[in-house]
Amino acid sequence: MYPGGQVAYDRAITVFSPDGRIFQVEYAREAVKRGTTAIGMVYKDGVLLAVDKNIDYPFLVPESIEKIYQIDEHIGAASSGLIADARRMVEDCRLEAQRNRIAYDEAISVSEMTRKISNTSQIYTQYGGIRPFGCALLIAGINSHGTQLYETDPSGAYTQYLATAIGSGKKEVEKFFEKNYKKDLTREAAIKLAIDALKQVSSAKFNPKNVNIAIIEEKDKKFEQLDSDKIEATLKAKS
Repeated sequence: MYPGGQVAYDRAITVFSPDGRIFQVEYAREAVKRGTTAIGMVYKDGVLLAVDKNIDYPFLVPESIEKIYQIDEHIGAASSGLIADARRMVEDCRLEAQRNRIAYDEAISVSEMTRKISNTSQIYTQYGGIRPFGCALLIAGINSHGTQLYETDPSGAYTQYLATAIGSGKKEVEKFFEKNYKKDLTREAAIKLAIDALKQVSSAKFNPKNVNIAIIEEKDKKFEQLDSDKIEATLKAKS
């Protein structure tokens, strides 16, 4: 009990407050909101994930920070929030992808992958002695259902989007997309739009070399992480 008799509803994951809230889940969402901005976008020929590592210390090695991950040949994910939690969720995603190939001799669908990892997140909101994951994922890929992009939430909820963002710049990027996004963008235009969106919310001096971009395209359905040279060449070509 707090002074005055108020119950500490935020001290246990299994206790609802009188107005129907689970405070530990809300605190996990705050961890996501404080994370670096990650962007997902469906374009004409595929889907894109982009993250600005937001490096403001000159002696930090950019390659040591990983926020875009390959899940399977045809699925990738970008994270925001607690990196260690994201790493655990990504490992679970990779295991689910391998299990699906072994059990059914086929690649897992993007929607099924999202459902499974979201079910795991939901379990972590139900039992005492554990806490919700303090991160969210953008899960993107291509399969028989077409090009798909999903956003997960620490509560276990998930939503499909054409373009969205997670992290500290979510609201600003979504407003930017409302004005500038079109579904029929070329890959080059989508990369430029993602860079422009990240520039809007960068808290450090923006450097394209600190941006991670991965694409998955319909022609081969293969996850590809673009190196900084390819990103810079695309930006110069469109300028």
